Formats: sequence, structure tokens, C-alpha cells
Amino acid sequence: MPKGSFKVPIAENEPVYSYAPGSNERSRLKKSLEEMQSALTDIPMQVGGMEVRTNDQREIFPPHELDRVLGHYYMGDASHVELAIDAALSVRPKWQALSWHQRAAIFLRAADLITGPYRAKINAATMLGQSKTVHQSEIDAACELADFLRFNVQFMAEIYDQQPFSTKNVWNKMEQRPLEGFVYALTPFNFTSISGNLPSAPALMGNVVVWKPATTQLYSANIIMEIFRAAGLPEGVINMITVPGPVGGKVMSQHPDFVGVHFTGSTEVFKKIWKAIGDNVAIHNTYPKIVGETGGKDFIIAHKSAHVKKLVTALTRGAFEYQGQKCSAASRAYLPNNLWKDIKDLLLQDIKTIKMGSPEDFTNFMNAVIDKPAFEKITGYIDRAKKSDECEILAGGGYDRSKGYFIEPTVILTSNPKYESMQEEIFGPVLTIYVYDKNKYNETLTLLDETSPYALTGAVFSQDRFAIELASRKLVNAAGNFYINDKPTGAVVGQQPFGGARASGTNDKSGSMLNLLRWISPRAIKENFNPPEDYKYSFMEER
Repeated sequence: MPKGSFKVPIAENEPVYSYAPGSNERSRLKKSLEEMQSALTDIPMQVGGMEVRTNDQREIFPPHELDRVLGHYYMGDASHVELAIDAALSVRPKWQALSWHQRAAIFLRAADLITGPYRAKINAATMLGQSKTVHQSEIDAACELADFLRFNVQFMAEIYDQQPFSTKNVWNKMEQRPLEGFVYALTPFNFTSISGNLPSAPALMGNVVVWKPATTQLYSANIIMEIFRAAGLPEGVINMITVPGPVGGKVMSQHPDFVGVHFTGSTEVFKKIWKAIGDNVAIHNTYPKIVGETGGKDFIIAHKSAHVKKLVTALTRGAFEYQGQKCSAASRAYLPNNLWKDIKDLLLQDIKTIKMGSPEDFTNFMNAVIDKPAFEKITGYIDRAKKSDECEILAGGGYDRSKGYFIEPTVILTSNPKYESMQEEIFGPVLTIYVYDKNKYNETLTLLDETSPYALTGAVFSQDRFAIELASRKLVNAAGNFYINDKPTGAVVGQQPFGGARASGTNDKSGSMLNLLRWISPRAIKENFNPPEDYKYSFMEER
């Protein structure tokens, strides 16, 4: 067949639409919201092109409106995991034999579908199912997901272009092979883009995938699968199942053809997955790749020279956008006492103006947290802080689940820098502040670094370049994504590759070439054009 050295389209970040009153995108989105609410959506498991349903049917409802049903899904069991693995392995030979540029075309088309005819639909699904504002949905479900697909194609081409040098009479080549089995992808509720990227990144590199999305994200996950089908993804390459986590994890870890896990979720779950893989490593045909982005206890530290208004805006947006349900959300802050009064006044003014409610009301800045377990965990931290002699609730502290899982943006001031809400991941709209002596900046950097086991994101605010340099050096291992005079959220694909170490994961940097390198196995090939005909070397001659 004809061959060519193909160049993929240059990836560019998708522009973010404003959804301003009177705009076309606002009208299209409103229409999609109305359409999706007027019909119940049936979401079966999707395995090898089959729609799989069980007798265990469960409802999906908006976290902000608990008496409205959006649709239903079906909970499976271990047999469905096995079915998905078999479907993936059966299509694996054909998928891995497909030319790389054909795989690229599928996912580039998916990106154009997301940002074109499916833009309003996937945004509406994310708003309703995950309780996100229109802006948070736009930057996630439409823009970041498309960015992942487009940039991953570019990264793939760059990886294939990297070749060793050759010498006289020798041609050296490097092949990047897909892994010899199936990849298991486990995705979280909070980002539609992550849910699309974790199964598609390995698939782009020629792997077959079993995908278990969070059930609280299934409403938009179903749209992702619809888009992949429309883009021409062959049946069985990505199989979507809904099973309890421990059930899927057990089957995954005990299957000989398991070759890797792509995970975003809690640190504790990731530790269990890692242990299960280790316990069963003797039965695997190859050592599995373990890639995970887990928890965070993300920080902002301000130097005495910080610009107060810019700092306060970063605190408000960093802590309370999407109800603090970002693994990068600002959750603890270290603020100097010389600026504290001004910071406090402006921060409380901001919080007083925050509106909370349904994402269908575009004037709301915050919506509901995802579900009852999250609500109870977050409010538990708030209630304990209310009772603690070491804490003062400066703002918020209220909550109500009569209509939806609503929690007010809450600010805790603590006198104990090792108080639980300064150390533990809360994953909700709770910011804990510790005010330090402005002359103890260096000591506070050390305190910050030693307080939490996580190391995902963090930010320093300062107008003093020496202070910035000191923070950058002392906090070198405290955050995989480090921000200077900016909030610690909002990493952009291709610009700020995302991931952290310590208890925050394997730091394999989604949104970069580094992540894709985890889903291939290189083969070095040497061809000798003039091989020797005698085994003897010249040093063996007597004279």
C-alpha cells in the first residue's frame, strides 16, 4: 500500500467561549440543557460494541437537585469485567496493526466533534451530572478534553520521530510498540477531560482499554463514548464498564494479560491497587505500568511583599471554584501578619458576594458537591473546626442538603499549623489559613514543606524576587506544579503538564509526552549492511 512520512496538524489550545448574554454558544447550551432534562437517559455498559444491562438499575440525578432524575445506569459484577477484557484482547491484534496515522485521525476527529457539534451537549451533561458552572464545564469538558486529544496526537508523532543515530554500515531504528495486553483505566468524577484522557491516551498508542468511570460522572462519560463511536473508534478498543471498585480491581490485578493501570482518584485507593498488583505480579505476563494522579493538599504562601488584591483573587478562585473539588484546589494558606488585616477584609468581601445554586443559573459562582459521602466528609471537617479551640470560622460554615448537596464557601483560621485541615485532603470548599510572623518566612517555608504528605500543586505570591527564589528552592519537592503569583489551579494541556509526587502520585504528567511514554514498550533494531565473515579479531594475530 502507499506510504508516506505524515505530519500531523499542529496542536493548539482550544479557545474558551465566554457564554455571555446574547452569544450563540449560550443559546445552543441553553437548548441542550432543556433537551437533556426533558428525557431520561439510559446508560448501559459498552463492551465490544454491545450494550450490556443488568437487573441492578440505578438512578442518576443532579447533585444540586436531588428530586430530578436524569437517567439510569446498570451496576455490573466480575463477569462484566471479564467480558470487557475478552472484548479488548480480541480486537487487540487488529488495533495494534493499524497504522499510527489512522489511530491519530480517529482521535483528531473526536476532538473536532467535541469542539463542534458536541460542544453544547458535553458541556450540558457535565453541568447537570457533575454540578459545574458553564465556565468550569467549558474549560474542562470541551476545551481540555479536546486539547488532550490533539496534543497527544502531536506528542505521539514526536515520540515516533525520535530515533537513534547510525554509524557506517549500520542502520539503527527504534520502534515504539503497544503493550502486550490490556490497560485498565479508572477515572474520577470531577473532570470530564480526565475521564476522556485516561482511556484514550493508552488507546492512541495502540493499546486496548477497559475503562471504569466514576458512577457520579457517568452522565458525561456516556457522551464521551458516543463521541468516540462517531469518530470511528473500532468496537472493543475502549470498553466502558460500571462495577464496584474492589470488584474491578480484583479481576484486573489477577489477570495474566493486565499490563497497566491509568488512575486518577484517592491516595488510599491507589495504594490498594499498587499492593494488589504487587501481590499478583508473578502471574502477569509482563510487569504492569502503574500510573496514578492521586490526592493533594495544595497551598498558597504569601511573602510580606505580596500584592494583596491579586493574592485574594487567587485564594477565592483557587479554593472555591467547582466547590473546591479539584485535586489542585487551594486548601491551605500561609499568610504574613503584616498583610493579614487587608487580606481578611478583601477575602470576606469576596465571599459575601458569592452566589451558590444550580449551574443552570449562570449568575452562580458555586454549585453543589458531588454526593452524600462527599457532603458528609466535608461537613465533618467544618463541624470539628467549629468545636476546636484552635480554630475560628471566619466565613461560611453553613450547609444544607434538603434540595442538593450545598456547602457554603468556608474559611477556617487556625492557630495550629498542624491542625487536621492544614494536613488532610478535604476535597471541598474549605480553606484553612495560618497567619505567620512576617519575619519568619524561611521557617514557614520549612513548616509548609513538612506539614502534608502530598505534593501536587502550590503557589507563592511575592513581589520580591529573592523571596520567590527561596520558595522555589525550598519547596522543590512540595509541588509537581508550582505557580508564581498565580492560583494553583488551571493547568493547561501542553503548557503546564500536570502531576505530583509524594502521596500525590507517580508524576507522569498528563498533557505531555511523558505520559504517553508510559503506554509503549520500545524495541531497538540494528541492521548491519556488511557483517563480518570471520570470527577472529586483529588483536589475535601473532605479529
